[in-house]
Amino acid sequence: MKNILITGANRGLGLGFVQHYLNRGDRVWATYRDKATSLIKLESTACNPIKWDVTQALAETEQQKLPHEINLLINNAGIYGSKDGGQSLNNVSEEELLKVFKTDAVAPLLLVQSLLPRLKRGKATIANMSSKMGSASDNSSGGVYAYRAAKSALCIISRSMAVDLKSDNIKVICLHPGWVKTEMTNQTGLIDIDTSIAGLTSVIDNIDNYSPGAFVAFDGTVIPY
Repeated sequence: MKNILITGANRGLGLGFVQHYLNRGDRVWATYRDKATSLIKLESTACNPIKWDVTQALAETEQQKLPHEINLLINNAGIYGSKDGGQSLNNVSEEELLKVFKTDAVAPLLLVQSLLPRLKRGKATIANMSSKMGSASDNSSGGVYAYRAAKSALCIISRSMAVDLKSDNIKVICLHPGWVKTEMTNQTGLIDIDTSIAGLTSVIDNIDNYSPGAFVAFDGTVIPY
């Protein structure tokens, strides 16, 4: 039985992760920003909802709910940012870039920083949720400046974490969930949440098969940065 912290866990992939690890018999601490409706519906004593906007410091009352040691941290919380051309070369703004970057790249780094003693005690695995859109090698269509830049930064952050935390027996991996049918994609994805979660959790379980800080898709394929 492991202690698992999952951010952005009230819907989509985050909720899928919660359900997977609860079914496996683990204890889960699941963060949400506004409402914990879906988490409460699970009616599991092993699920511990925590109200936490990851771009903000965690309140002292909520910190007390966290376990003494964390064995797995999944940095899943993230935003896409503006759609309908709002991230094009001509239209993307400084405000848009910084908003997405803060949530998708800065927040996971600062969260690890704040949880480091708990992660060290748990000899944790850290899984950072990126996107293939953050791969420079895969970018042949351009655009989507804020989201691409933030997810690309998260890949580099993951690699540095993996190097810096190796001596603490903490392993780090960066993940691509696939194009999943969620609210973020307006249900237009190619795979469902269960398929993505099954693949992602398998990659996490087999993290030793990959180089530290590797960027890996849900199907086990290594993605070049």
